[in-house]
Amino acid sequence: MGKNIDWSNLGFGYIKTDYRFISNYKDGKWDNGELSTNSQVVLEESAGVLQYAQTCFEGLKAYRTVHNKIVCFRPDLNAKRMSDSCKRLEMPVYPEEKFVEAVEKVVKANEDYVPPYGTGATLYLRPYMFGSNNVIGVKPADEYQFRIFTTPVGPYFKGGAKPIVVRISDFDRAAPKGTGHIKAGLNYAMSLHAIIDAHKQGFNENIYLDPATRTKIEETGGANIIFVTKDKKVITPKSNTILPSITRRSLMYVAEHYLGLKTEEREIHLEELKDFTECALCGTAAVLSPVGKIVDHGKEIVLPSGMNEMGEITKNLYDTLTGIQMGRIEAPKGWIKVIA
Repeated sequence: MGKNIDWSNLGFGYIKTDYRFISNYKDGKWDNGELSTNSQVVLEESAGVLQYAQTCFEGLKAYRTVHNKIVCFRPDLNAKRMSDSCKRLEMPVYPEEKFVEAVEKVVKANEDYVPPYGTGATLYLRPYMFGSNNVIGVKPADEYQFRIFTTPVGPYFKGGAKPIVVRISDFDRAAPKGTGHIKAGLNYAMSLHAIIDAHKQGFNENIYLDPATRTKIEETGGANIIFVTKDKKVITPKSNTILPSITRRSLMYVAEHYLGLKTEEREIHLEELKDFTECALCGTAAVLSPVGKIVDHGKEIVLPSGMNEMGEITKNLYDTLTGIQMGRIEAPKGWIKVIA
């Protein structure tokens, strides 16, 4: 370990690392890409990304397992999701196998920034793509840049995950046939006002309802949601306007195949919230963030799991999935990509 970093006190923020991966698309094709020590992005003032927000991104982590291997968790699914985002935004797809190769290259190049096992810290990877040439008329760019930068980050929750308070939002996260199902930068820009407003009102996050009828639970600004029913079934909202979270899909598999629980992906109506015993937000950064209370316009729904700790099933899911990621529990075939 060559870097003098206080791993156990890292926050969730940007720390510049030595290398990033860069590939350019021009004249209808991608170049071979390269590692670079230059963290600056230089663009023309009328670049497509600056004018019409033509950009998408991904997020994944590299970390050391209990056996001191450096691994990534299901990067092939990030590659596929970015491919889907690009198609919807009329951007050229970065080939999925090359995406995974680029992940390997950039992690190996920044190996000294992968925190030691047991610190709770990880190396966060941010693959992203944007339109880079001059665009004035409303149309897709002709040239693009695909990049991956890395940054070491601390555990999302210092001192363990305390249950959070969320509210039912009056804002919509996505349009009925819009871009809610892809990881477009513009989705997150749209959520910023709502999250700042939620924080001002004393809430940790927003739960968004389906934009068509506003009667069904969708997701939050940055994470999918799972619920646990009284009979210990793990359920998650089904909708074509929410992001297909890799963490959520993995948790549903773990619930069924490792913990022997019944699972279901279905439409979940707002009036059902009072019937659930546990609720948690799931995503790359936190894995699982327990919800203790949901506030629907002044009406408080306190989950039986309470405001002090994770519910029993949420904790079992968290322990099992992180155990798989860290090499303490055997992983399903293809889930763990060993890099070094």
